[in-house]
Amino acid sequence: MKKTLLAVAALAATSGVFAQSSVTLYGVVDASLEAVKGEDTVTRVQSGNLVSSRVGIKGQEALGDGLNAKFALESKLSNDTGAAGGGARFFDRAAWVGLQGGFGELRLGRIDTSIGAIASVLGAQDWDDLKLAGTRAGNTHRRADNAITYLLPAFAKGLNAELQFTPNVNGNEDGDKTGQASGLNVRYKANGFDAGLGYVSVRDQAAAAGKQSANATLAYLGYDFGPAKLTGYYNNETASVAAIALGNDDRLQLYGAKLDVPFGDNFVLSGSVSKAKNLSGGVGDDEATFGTVQGVYTLSKRTSLYAKATIISNGDDSSIGLVTTGAGDKSHGLALGVVHRF
Repeated sequence: MKKTLLAVAALAATSGVFAQSSVTLYGVVDASLEAVKGEDTVTRVQSGNLVSSRVGIKGQEALGDGLNAKFALESKLSNDTGAAGGGARFFDRAAWVGLQGGFGELRLGRIDTSIGAIASVLGAQDWDDLKLAGTRAGNTHRRADNAITYLLPAFAKGLNAELQFTPNVNGNEDGDKTGQASGLNVRYKANGFDAGLGYVSVRDQAAAAGKQSANATLAYLGYDFGPAKLTGYYNNETASVAAIALGNDDRLQLYGAKLDVPFGDNFVLSGSVSKAKNLSGGVGDDEATFGTVQGVYTLSKRTSLYAKATIISNGDDSSIGLVTTGAGDKSHGLALGVVHRF
């Protein structure tokens, strides 16, 4: 009888420990049939045109007194081929561990940068302007290695902020500070408003270019009127490394607007237009205009269908495209896809 009672007590204690922790396997699979045109027309199955396909593991353990341990490991997936999307990086999207409490939350490891987190709100997929224009928020500084990220406690309902520092992005021992970066972001989402501001300052972003410093700012402001939500955004940053090396230091700028219109509970129609300037550091007519129309139909909580059409119009000295596109030419594409979340 005593042994039975001891066994029951041990089981209850063990169950209590497990009840304080959780580990979740999750993911997204996005595949579409797309037809894109630049110098040539290409028809193919593609991954991640609406959201990035991915697989991840995340977990949390309650340590007591309001303190929690947390982690996330997440990898991009190219489900059109089955390949890992991060190349040599298995967990290319996230690989961090942290502590959360009344002080806020501290995370250590690979994670979204201060501007990358803002870009994810606006869209940083292969067909999105922040990605196509080569902005730091969409490309080179979308995520950071060796990052120290501090999420401040919420100041008020809907108001959040974070600070970030990357002391040694390459993990070198010889004092090389290439890529060392600091940044911050602030976001407010409440009462119909959705606004965000992200900033990053990078020291010696590329040693090969003469150790040039760089900075970037990305901001947006949106308001949900009920029948529609309107969002405007602006990106301003130091010219690309290649442009700086050539002595062309005009700042890369991108500005645009997006309109989301829901029809019932299951369908949202979106349209956006934007323009990028100084894509080559101010060399000639190096501008591009982007236009996108997108429709998303929700079949269930986990599954959606979508259609997306994008057109890019280049200046005489710009060659932005969904596939290889000549300077001054147009590029456009149409994608029909399905997304499933698990």
